[in-house]
Amino acid sequence: MVVNLTEQFKDIKILKNEPLSNYTWTKTGGKAEFLAFPTSVDQTQALLEFAQQNQIPVTVLGNASNLIVSDNGIVGLTLILTEMKKITVAGERITAEAGAAYVKTTQVAQAAGLTGMEFAAGIPGSIGGGVYMNAGAYGGETDYILETAQVLDQNGSVVTMTNAELDFGYRHSKVQDNGGIVLAATFKLKPGNKTLIQMEMDHLNYLRKSKQPLEYPSCGSVFKRPKGHFAGKLIHDSGLQGYRSGGAEVSKKHAGFIVNVDHATATDYENVIKHVQETVWDKFKIKLETEVRVIGK
Repeated sequence: MVVNLTEQFKDIKILKNEPLSNYTWTKTGGKAEFLAFPTSVDQTQALLEFAQQNQIPVTVLGNASNLIVSDNGIVGLTLILTEMKKITVAGERITAEAGAAYVKTTQVAQAAGLTGMEFAAGIPGSIGGGVYMNAGAYGGETDYILETAQVLDQNGSVVTMTNAELDFGYRHSKVQDNGGIVLAATFKLKPGNKTLIQMEMDHLNYLRKSKQPLEYPSCGSVFKRPKGHFAGKLIHDSGLQGYRSGGAEVSKKHAGFIVNVDHATATDYENVIKHVQETVWDKFKIKLETEVRVIGK
């Protein structure tokens, strides 16, 4: 890249040729040409505007928990929003910046005696990623509780989008279609008993720990749920648990997960995903679509 971003934005932490394996939950991925950590909406706007003016491609990451970054890395500017993590409570509403951890936000809700967010007590992603993907677990989804989201659109303007405008679907939101960047989200919850809220969160985290392979790096649930089926059961019934390419393996504990058991690469992950998709199609004629995002060169 001709433009040196580190010289242009000396008040923002920007790393050059930084391995993204240091940030992804799979511990895989190539280098980001430039990796920036904005701490505010203004900084994010300035970076996006500069990138657009100089025709620099932009990639936005949150907690990097549900994605795979190519071994070839990412060209241009990559933003990680985890430094934008403020969480505030006002009555029955919680507003969290995009980089705030979903887990941390549920803890703030519990401490405030607000119920409705317990389902997300173990979701490893960020609030921005949760809105972008309409993250959910154990019968709950982000769109059930989200009131509005603050979004930076492609024109560099900050707009407020309502729940209806976000057009939520299964692991989908309008932000995926319009190229916007989620900056913050406001959730409308209900008053509840702190003890009961904590008990429910503890119960769901116990279930998660007992059923999911949390002892290994992974990108979480890899495949979307096919209509009328469960991806994990289809993979299990295809005899694929334990299937391995390089250091990536279909989890023996939960077939819906692919874990990094031995210095896996992103290519290993992609090979396992492809093999699982082909095998399930051959056996059941069901197409497994990825929930995990695969990005990069």
